[in-house]
Amino acid sequence: MAGNQWPLIRAERVALIGDLENISDPQWSTQSLCSAWTVRDVLAHMTTTAKMTPGRFVGKFAGTGFQFNAMNEKGVKEDLGTTPADTLAGFKAQLDRTTAPPGPLDAMVGEIVIHGQDIRRPLGIAHTYQPEALTLVGDFVIRGNLLLGGKRRATGLTLNATDVDWTRGAGPAVNGPLASIILALTGRKAGLADLTGDGLETLAART
Repeated sequence: MAGNQWPLIRAERVALIGDLENISDPQWSTQSLCSAWTVRDVLAHMTTTAKMTPGRFVGKFAGTGFQFNAMNEKGVKEDLGTTPADTLAGFKAQLDRTTAPPGPLDAMVGEIVIHGQDIRRPLGIAHTYQPEALTLVGDFVIRGNLLLGGKRRATGLTLNATDVDWTRGAGPAVNGPLASIILALTGRKAGLADLTGDGLETLAART
């Protein structure tokens, strides 16, 4: 799969740019699903991440005293620009970029799928993600707990996607669109409303 992630990422970047080109200035200030950030802040963060290389990441991380959140906040400020148009232009400039922080490339697919929802859902923008991108991110999220906590939330549950061919785990069922399952697994309560099943109460308590 190595390298095949980039076409998925580029297609999702194109779609997100298209969705954001015509939103109003006040909409850019909408609270995103990331509690500390507006929609505009999240896009600036995505620009920062797209520009990362392993070496750049190490330098930025060390430059903030190895504080991950502080590094993220600094990146948002650097890539926000003066106006929302600046923020969008900065993200557009990364469309064909194929650099990433250290770690698996699947994380970059997760970045565009998860943060894409962080932006779209509060704005009421519907989007159908590529099935391959969704299943890849679903598998990535349940494999570990670093940063996202997905493995901890998924443990002891059967996760059944109702829109793509994806079922994982064993135990009480949680059923629904995979994008919404991914949101819940990454601690975003906004995904829970789309889900059903005997395991939903357990997942909600972990979200």
